[in-house]
Amino acid sequence: MIFYTRFLESRFWALCIKEVNQILRNKQLLFLLLFPPTIQLLIFGFALNADVQNLKLGIVDYANTYESRELVAALTENQIFIPHNYSLSQEEIAQQVRLGQITAGLVIPPEFNRNLAQNKTAEVQIFIDGVDANTAGIASGYAAQIINQYSRSLDENPTPPLVQAQSVFFYNPGLLSSWFLVPGVLGTVITLTSTLVSSTTLVREKDSGTLEQLLMTPADAWEILLAKIAPLFVLLMGDILLALSVARIVFRVPLQGSLLLFLALGGLYLFVGIGVGLMLATLAKNQQQVVLTSFFINLPLIQLSGAIAPIESMPVFFQYLSLLNPLRHFVAISRGILLKGVGIDILFPHVLALFTFVVVLLTVSINRFRSQLS
Repeated sequence: MIFYTRFLESRFWALCIKEVNQILRNKQLLFLLLFPPTIQLLIFGFALNADVQNLKLGIVDYANTYESRELVAALTENQIFIPHNYSLSQEEIAQQVRLGQITAGLVIPPEFNRNLAQNKTAEVQIFIDGVDANTAGIASGYAAQIINQYSRSLDENPTPPLVQAQSVFFYNPGLLSSWFLVPGVLGTVITLTSTLVSSTTLVREKDSGTLEQLLMTPADAWEILLAKIAPLFVLLMGDILLALSVARIVFRVPLQGSLLLFLALGGLYLFVGIGVGLMLATLAKNQQQVVLTSFFINLPLIQLSGAIAPIESMPVFFQYLSLLNPLRHFVAISRGILLKGVGIDILFPHVLALFTFVVVLLTVSINRFRSQLS
């Protein structure tokens, strides 16, 4: 009891009380301590889901019989595969996989019903987008299991199996997980680097007082800002080249498309990161606030980008919410150019989205920066 009384009367306890009161008066710090971890936990719990479900399935049913429709129903009844559309040709299905409109395609040959009637093996073909090796492998296993169950429903002990699936993996035939993860991690690294470097550079000048010294020069606000962005852009482009070199040399990630197109769109995405960084710098008062706020913003961007977990496995709300995530569009661009070799015609929706983000972010952040200079 005496020790407890002495502890409450000690200088250490008085200092602790002072620090607690100071923290409670700092509303922004309380917000950063309580709100971001809660939101990030919710997003991690929903978005980083290892279950494979709601995979878009394209269907080409050349047979168009009761048995073929039963096979389609067996594949889609458990919500692992969702029927996206019925196509007229195998080439159309392959093109939809290439465009990313579907994850898998089912092709039922015209002789399907005739082979079943003659107790011969009826083969069906399944095209799977192999960019995400984990999802592709699981989807292939699910499809084979479902088709085997359907085959046993036709005959308890079929020898050979009455229905057999032949899986074809596009763009990643070896199902290497690094081919899926590395382009996503590349976008993640660019995001973290560009936002933190651009924001801390500007805030450091605000802390040291050199920003006020710039006001005494005859330079205009746009000249000051452009002089800050241009060197950052050049250095960050070097980071993109370095990251791409590591991906090619260490992880053997292919470059199926145009290197110049990848660098051009990577440069466009850098302006998104720089715009976010400038926005953070105009909102924060010191480097500590910049770092804490950047983690609050960047972690949800990474979680909802599809860089780590496939977007198809997320709840529908988060799938739509991810459309407002610039990193999602850059990850799609990276995988499209590196793994699929697609061009600007296929990537145009993602490029348009990035360009819109650049215009909005830079416009808002530049206006705030100019207002602070004035």
